[in-house]
Amino acid sequence: MARYEGRHRSAPVPSTAPRSNRATPAARSGRGHGQAAQATSGAGSVRHGRSTPRKRHFGRPILAGALALGLGASGFAYAKANDLIGADTAAFVVGNGVVAQTDELARASTVDTTYRAAASVSRNERRTAIAATGSRTAKELEAKQKLAAAQQAEKARAAAEKAARDQARQRVIDNAKNDPQSAARILMADHGWSSDAQYNCLVNLWNGESDWRWSATNASSGAYGIPQSLPASKMAQFGADYRTNPLTQIKWGLWYIEMSYGNPCNAWSTWQARSPHWY
Repeated sequence: MARYEGRHRSAPVPSTAPRSNRATPAARSGRGHGQAAQATSGAGSVRHGRSTPRKRHFGRPILAGALALGLGASGFAYAKANDLIGADTAAFVVGNGVVAQTDELARASTVDTTYRAAASVSRNERRTAIAATGSRTAKELEAKQKLAAAQQAEKARAAAEKAARDQARQRVIDNAKNDPQSAARILMADHGWSSDAQYNCLVNLWNGESDWRWSATNASSGAYGIPQSLPASKMAQFGADYRTNPLTQIKWGLWYIEMSYGNPCNAWSTWQARSPHWY
């Protein structure tokens, strides 16, 4: 009797508030029964003894996350290896502006590379052209120098030869009294008669006239000197010393032959055709 009363006194007092017949969402979903049972169990635990604290397991979420990351990386690698990425056009969409910018950068890079290559080639070509021009200029300069040296040498040789001829001429002329024929051959070149034939005709002509003596005088006519000038004073136009200088006589005789017969051979033929002989 006493136990019953104690239990009755500890029982909760029934509420007088009206209870709703409407079921709560938890009740409709069935979770109410479980929660109620859990609450009852908990209450019983409180009543019958000290409740044990619930252990929290932290390793399981970390392990699950690492596993998820690993699976994701493996899937991405597999998709990348099998060209699965990009198959979904909706997943990877590149804007037109990005494509145009990429193309422009590619073109700019190509143009820059081409320009650099062209500039390098142009520089090399300029260097080659400069080197070739320098080589041509050096060769041309060397050729010009050689030509100038050859021309200078030729001029020097010609001048030396002329000087030698002039010296020889002067020696022969100075020796005209001793060798009038050699002096006559030297002076014949001034009239353009340089052949041996013309020289031989002159030698024969003046051998017949005076035997090449500068003081020869024709007793009957008065003709004088190597060319037998008549009168002797005609030779004065080549020098006042015409009576003593065989060179003056030879100069006048050559002039006379050219003016009267054209050359010594014509004068010699005329001399032979006349009798007595004269020209």
